[in-house]
Amino acid sequence: MISLNHVSKTYETPAGKFAALKSIDLSIEAGQFVGIVGKSGSGKSTLLNMVAGIDRPSSGSVAVAGTEIHGLSENKLALWRGRNVGFVFQFFQLLPTLTVAENVMLPMDFARSLPFRERRKRAVALLERVAVGAHADKLPATLSGGEQQRVAIARALANEPPLVLADEPTGNLDSITATAILDLFRALANQGTTVVIATHEADIARVIDRRIEISDGALVNQ
Repeated sequence: MISLNHVSKTYETPAGKFAALKSIDLSIEAGQFVGIVGKSGSGKSTLLNMVAGIDRPSSGSVAVAGTEIHGLSENKLALWRGRNVGFVFQFFQLLPTLTVAENVMLPMDFARSLPFRERRKRAVALLERVAVGAHADKLPATLSGGEQQRVAIARALANEPPLVLADEPTGNLDSITATAILDLFRALANQGTTVVIATHEADIARVIDRRIEISDGALVNQ
């Protein structure tokens, strides 16, 4: 599903060049639930952004499901991402002026993956799947952090992507809610979705298939 070949990423900063990723070689099989573990600043988020096509490598190549994604134009890359990748952000990134259901419908609107009249029905079904269906017509600010994260997961699943990426999805949640969110990702992987999460949480061994450790931009343990 995912193949990174000698991927490096260097940023220009006022203090000089900063190597966020250093010659990463990595393969992830379809249907795996993978945890990328490391301290803050280790390169976890940058690695996820490479796989999602949100950022481009300074050198090396990234292929997802056989597509060399960084060879695509920006427009084609955005369309590819909308149809193939669901991204769950640490701080949810829900639009505050839209209802919960409308937030989940956004990826469908962008990718035009369903006829307009069917999008709300699918959004509500996804919200029910992650146990927040009763909140479909509420604004995000009226929900708890755990409920907003569930909405963000529903939105990531809007177009039935084969790949779900999550950046610190439990970082702002209490331990009970975090456990429930990890169990939800485990269920997705059991159903065939490839799930990759970046986390500094050490206690994820019970749910993941594979643990990848990153430190100072380099893989130190797979």
